[in-house]
Order: sequence, then C-alpha cells, then structure tokens
Amino acid sequence: EVHLVESGGGLVTAGGSLRLSCVASGFTFRDYAIGWYRQAPGKERERVSCISGRESIVSYKTSVKGRFTISRDNAANTVTLLMNDLKPEDTAVYYCAADKDWCGTMKFWGKGTPVTVSP
Repeated sequence: EVHLVESGGGLVTAGGSLRLSCVASGFTFRDYAIGWYRQAPGKERERVSCISGRESIVSYKTSVKGRFTISRDNAANTVTLLMNDLKPEDTAVYYCAADKDWCGTMKFWGKGTPVTVSP
C-alpha cells in the first residue's frame, strides 16, 4: 500500500522558516519524481516544486525561487522542502505527490500539512 506522509507545517510569522518533510512507502521511491503542491483557501492547487527521482533535477514556481529548496534522500524515502523568508501569500495546505519520471498527473498523493504565515 502506498503512503505519502507530510509533516512540518505550522504557524510562522512573515520572514520565518519551515521545513516540510514527505516520507514515502509502498513504491520504488527512487524511480519517482516527487512534487510539492499547495492549495490556498478559495484557490486552485498549484505546483510549488518538483524533484526527479535519480538525478535530483529540480524546478520551482517562480514566486518561491530563491526562498524554497527541495531535496531528497532516496535511502530514507524522504523529500524535504525548506521554506525560508515565508510570506503571508505562502499560506496554504502543502501536499507531496509522486509520479513516474517527472511531475505531471501525479499518481500518489499525501493528505497535506497546513502552513500559515502571519503578517
């Protein structure tokens, strides 16, 4: 059975930092790209970042470039999203998801972890 479990969300003031983790099980982790997505109240879900499986090729949404860093540890089946200089507009529920090769129509999803950034 596939599981993606996010953790690390919480309440932080603007300018602060959070580290989100996604721990995966039930599939060959290194063969899958992992993406971080977020959905703010009343808005559509959007992709924040993606990291490929074996070569750790990364991409970022423009608004988070230079502030967020994605990384993975294939030995630990874990992907981390380090978020610095957080802004109120980063407030959302953050999800990790997995897909073969790259972040497209994601095959597996976690249940999300909420992030709230106060002004």
